[in-house]
Amino acid sequence: METQAAAHSRSRSNLRSIWLLALVLFATLPTLGCHPLSPKRIDITRQYVAPELLQANALPIERGKPRPVIDTIGWVIGIPSKLLFWNRKIENHAISAETEQVLAGYLEENHLQHVKVRLNQYRPFDDFRRLSKNRSVAWPWRYTFGTFSVLGEAIVPGRLFGGDHFNPFTNTVHLYSDVPAIALHEAAHAKDFSRRCFQGTYAALYALPVVPLYHESIATSDVMDYGETSLHDPELQRQAYNVLYPAYGTYVGGAAGTIFPPISFPAYYGSVAAGHLAGRLQSRRIGNDWEGRHDEPQLEVEQSTLGNEDGNISDDERLEYQVRE
Repeated sequence: METQAAAHSRSRSNLRSIWLLALVLFATLPTLGCHPLSPKRIDITRQYVAPELLQANALPIERGKPRPVIDTIGWVIGIPSKLLFWNRKIENHAISAETEQVLAGYLEENHLQHVKVRLNQYRPFDDFRRLSKNRSVAWPWRYTFGTFSVLGEAIVPGRLFGGDHFNPFTNTVHLYSDVPAIALHEAAHAKDFSRRCFQGTYAALYALPVVPLYHESIATSDVMDYGETSLHDPELQRQAYNVLYPAYGTYVGGAAGTIFPPISFPAYYGSVAAGHLAGRLQSRRIGNDWEGRHDEPQLEVEQSTLGNEDGNISDDERLEYQVRE
């Protein structure tokens, strides 16, 4: 007769097998022509913006002052994230002018002048002021969820502990990684929220299990579309797949761990691994597709006129066309 311990072990094994199968499917979907995070632009036909934020946002992008000791400690604390996403610029606390420029272009193109971007900056008092002015979020949400969110940013400062994110209650993007795809992803969250009539409710729903998968897929798909149709930048597209796919895997693994706690650990890291695999498969395909579309031989037609000095062409002479690749 099967003991209770054996039954429990078999149950865990079955759950693990089911989840690993799901991971394999997630990783191989792109090879089958199905892209769960395919490029799709966020529709911002209508946007709901607090006029108070727009008026107070004279400088949309602000950069924190260099703090070598703090930033070095932050870099070290960010090593696990660097390894998890296999990118040394994750949480390096040194955002380049190039990343800032890409982000500024995205904000301008998508009418996000009301959004504040803090590049490795710690300004909790300013964020509290922005919280009070953000009337696009109803006051019950602002002074409950919003207050706790800003308190969390103040007590556990990203300047030291990292954690790129968008705070919908203050309409602020906090960046600590020098990765353009991540910067655009967080700004895409701001774009997504700007079209929501009930932004506080939409933000609160993010705290529920599984729901973040919806928010994250929207932001990621918009970044994919922006890199392809607006920037025409295959390198950004490859970076987005290599970084944002495993990042999405963290949410998949987190959701699975919430539903099936016994497999939370393998589900989380298995999902990240599957994201790396799927992202690199897509990244390689992006490279091939781009080369196929843009590296086709350009035909140059060169006309060579044969004849004498007077320009008269004899019967034995003709126009020659040389086609060169």
